[in-house]
Amino acid sequence: MRKRNFIILLIALISATTFTYAQSDATAKAILAGVSKKYRSYDVIKADFTYSIKNPQANISESQAGTMYAKSKLNKYNIAIANQQLISDGKVQWTYLKQDNEVQLNEIDNSSTALNPAQIFTIYEKGFKYIYLGETTISGRKYQNIELAPLQTRSFSKIKLRIDKVNKQISNIVVNDKNGNVYTYFIKAFTPNIKVSDAVFSFDAKKYPGVDVVDLR
Repeated sequence: MRKRNFIILLIALISATTFTYAQSDATAKAILAGVSKKYRSYDVIKADFTYSIKNPQANISESQAGTMYAKSKLNKYNIAIANQQLISDGKVQWTYLKQDNEVQLNEIDNSSTALNPAQIFTIYEKGFKYIYLGETTISGRKYQNIELAPLQTRSFSKIKLRIDKVNKQISNIVVNDKNGNVYTYFIKAFTPNIKVSDAVFSFDAKKYPGVDVVDLR
C-alpha cells in the first residue's frame, strides 16, 4: 500500500496553470520564475529519479527508483516505478498495476485547479507561499533552497526545493506530511528535448496479454 501512496503523493504535490506569488519573497519569486521559464521552453523531458519515505516513529524507511517522460504543454506523461506505471495522453490516465496485470482508466481533469504529474517541475506555481532559505554548495555545485507552504489545507505541511543555480533545474524535493512522513525525491538525471514517439503517452493493452481493464470514467 505504501508503494501506491508514493505515486499518489507525487500527483497530489503537482500544480499546473498560472503563477501565484502571494505572501512570497522577491528572491524566491525570481528564482522560481527562472526555473519555470527554462522548463517550459522544453518539448519532452526525461527524468530519472529516486524517492524515499522515512518515518522513524512508525519504523518506516523505504526507497525506490523511477523514470518519467513529460510533455507539459500537452499534459502528457509516462511515469514508471517499481510495480506501477502512470500514463496519460492529456485526456485519459492509465494506471497500470504490474503485479495484478490490471490497468485502471480515469479521465484527466484539465480545469485550472487540476493536479497533473506533467507539471512536476512547476509544482510551486499555484497555491503556495514560499521563502528563500539561502544557498548551499554540494560537491562543488551551488544550489538555491526554497521552502513552500500551502495556502490551503493539504495532506502535507511543507515542501523544500533544492535548485541547481547554474542549470535552473530542481534537483531535490523534500515533502513533510501531517502524519510525520518525510518524502524525498532526488532527480538523478534530467534530459531536455528528448525525442520519443507519441506512443509513449498512451497505453496499448495488446502489449499486455490478459490485462484486466477497469474503466472508471
